Amino acid sequence: MGCNSCSTGKDGQPKGCKNNGTCGTDSCNKLTVFDWLSNMSLPQGQEPFNGVEVRFKNGRKQYYRNTENLSLNIGDIVATQAQSGHDIGMVTLTGELVRIQMKRKKIDINKHDEVLKIYRKANQRDIDVWSKARDKEEPMKVKARQFAIDLKLKMKISDIEYQGDASKATFYYTAEERVDFRELIKVFAKEFRTRIEMKQVGFRQEAARLGGIGSCGRELCCSTWLTDFRSVSTSAARYQQLSLNPLKLAGQCGKLKCCLNYELDAYLDALKEFPKTEIKLYTEKGVAVCQKTDIFKGVMWYAYEGEWMNWHKLTVAQANEIIEKNKKKQKVASLEEYAAELTEDTKAEFENVVGQDSLTRFDSPKRKRKRKNNKRKPRRNNKSQNNAKK
Repeated sequence: MGCNSCSTGKDGQPKGCKNNGTCGTDSCNKLTVFDWLSNMSLPQGQEPFNGVEVRFKNGRKQYYRNTENLSLNIGDIVATQAQSGHDIGMVTLTGELVRIQMKRKKIDINKHDEVLKIYRKANQRDIDVWSKARDKEEPMKVKARQFAIDLKLKMKISDIEYQGDASKATFYYTAEERVDFRELIKVFAKEFRTRIEMKQVGFRQEAARLGGIGSCGRELCCSTWLTDFRSVSTSAARYQQLSLNPLKLAGQCGKLKCCLNYELDAYLDALKEFPKTEIKLYTEKGVAVCQKTDIFKGVMWYAYEGEWMNWHKLTVAQANEIIEKNKKKQKVASLEEYAAELTEDTKAEFENVVGQDSLTRFDSPKRKRKRKNNKRKPRRNNKSQNNAKK
């Protein structure tokens, strides 16, 4: 999902994003946050917050302390403290909004073990070393996958991220079972001659790092704005009356789509008024069982036991009324008397007020017009020429 304006080749043709989405231009900005507090002044006597949000490859973000009181703006490349050496990243957020973000994620800036500090703004030498390390990642990933296949390990190496000073490489992998990669690390260290760190990620996190286009036609939510991955179950699809088709319900990560949870609360609130589908309706004509519910229209369809082909349409209020009578050990005569009360509304839901054409205008075939066989009459000039010849 990178841009084509970051670097050019020898012939002036775009080669693509060399920084793997950390340059901050075009569509490389993942999980960006709008600083709505940037234009607001601080109360008198309050010092500006020295916390800074820095983004690294593929949307990985961390928070740092600006102990040197550097004048930082969004988009600046900075050298940050790491466990060993330093790392290079891009500033994505500064000011009071960083305090709110850190409070929401329960990060205390006063704890020096949790929050590292920013060394300086990156100079040209830091950027050159960082760019060369980024160029090594793609060929390294091809070799690393081949080494894992040769050792017959059931794992997939999805991405590699070099530290800014090129002193360490982090290998991100996915696996369904526990993997013993001690021999693999020895092979990596011998081949790549750098410190190796293996980090397992879930399938959703892998899709978020790689990015892509969903079935809706937009970029994946996990790679653009979604930060917390909640568990999704098939019950979410059942509540929304979706067909349990794994091809339609699964995303690019192979798991159930995260968007199944977006409207789930609204459906659950609407279903509170509906009676449970397991409850049967007892009438003098027979016992009726629920066959289908329509949450949007607020109606339910019931059928008598033994007469499964004949469905009777009831509103939620009518179904609840019959259930209340059944609790008092009373039976209604039949469902037909309730279903007859439902009058169909024939009024069109949408009216054509702007003069749009009908969507079904091409459904009915057009009648073919009969062509009249009119013979052309000879011109007067031709007649005069024939008479002259005679």
